[in-house]
Amino acid sequence: MTPLLRYARQLDTARLILWCYAIWYGVVLVRYFDPSPQLWLTSLGLSAIIGFALLLSTRAGLRNAKLDRWGVFRLFLMPFCVSSFAALVKGRGFILIFAPSWFENLVAAALCAGFLALAALLRRGWNHY
Repeated sequence: MTPLLRYARQLDTARLILWCYAIWYGVVLVRYFDPSPQLWLTSLGLSAIIGFALLLSTRAGLRNAKLDRWGVFRLFLMPFCVSSFAALVKGRGFILIFAPSWFENLVAAALCAGFLALAALLRRGWNHY
């Protein structure tokens, strides 16, 4: 089994949900990409400020609290994704995270469902790779 499939097989529920968030973000990013440096620099700046605050809040009052590298990365990645998502969809008719096009929502949902199905199959022992 390849390392990628092994990783997908071992994902817990929380990480499966986070990957579905990433998939949804990726669909919106591909469809509504804006090359404006201002959008991406603003998102990076917000990511740094908010990510650092989140890092501080996870360690507040705790001695020797440690997060793994991926945990720290996610603290900075999530504000970047949220701020860039908001900028990409502004004025485009979105309701919450849902695009005005049913097809776009269906694509994102289908990709998430496919990913979840693959993870479930791998967990049940389907490992012919």
